[in-house]
Amino acid sequence: MIAIIDYDAGNIKSVEKALLFLGQKVAVTRDPEEILGADGVILPGVGAFGDAMEKLKMYGLVPVIRRCVREDKPFLGICLGLQLLFESSEESPGVEGLGVLKGKVLRIPEKQDLKIPHIGWNDLKFPRPGRLFQGVPEGSYVYFVHSYYLQAAEESVVTATTDYGVRVHASVERGRLFACQFHPEKSSDVGLRILKNFITIAGEG
Repeated sequence: MIAIIDYDAGNIKSVEKALLFLGQKVAVTRDPEEILGADGVILPGVGAFGDAMEKLKMYGLVPVIRRCVREDKPFLGICLGLQLLFESSEESPGVEGLGVLKGKVLRIPEKQDLKIPHIGWNDLKFPRPGRLFQGVPEGSYVYFVHSYYLQAAEESVVTATTDYGVRVHASVERGRLFACQFHPEKSSDVGLRILKNFITIAGEG
């Protein structure tokens, strides 16, 4: 069973729908025991960094997420869920993120020919092999919706990048902790393959 953490964020339904399409048993929950008992955990999210951290604290989910990471439970952050795993975001100055990975989230710089938020399909480059991308060719296109981008402090965790006026750290991996800035649940067959790879990792026990 995969637990999707419910903290009133956007895009939870589309993640659930994609997992069900892949034949995966899913629970949308904020119950700590259910989350800790799951084979894998997904932290989705669309919205503001500060509001999301407030909700995670309000529902008592911060220690649960940190424990999942500490115990190396298969864990996937998506979009805002990736950003929350890091230390801070320019979107919400003074608000601390979960800090389970080192790095910060910065606003995409204004450039004449670039629209912000970045909405649409961009190709991925793989600076190092990532288990989420097994069977996914380099140069595959995935779907992004964001105004802020990750700058991870440790290049060694970065498994995918894209360019949008700046080099975006599009996916990270450390142990069985994974995160994507893009939306695999909205990225057609490539996205389904990425989610399937995560399900496989979660099923390995």
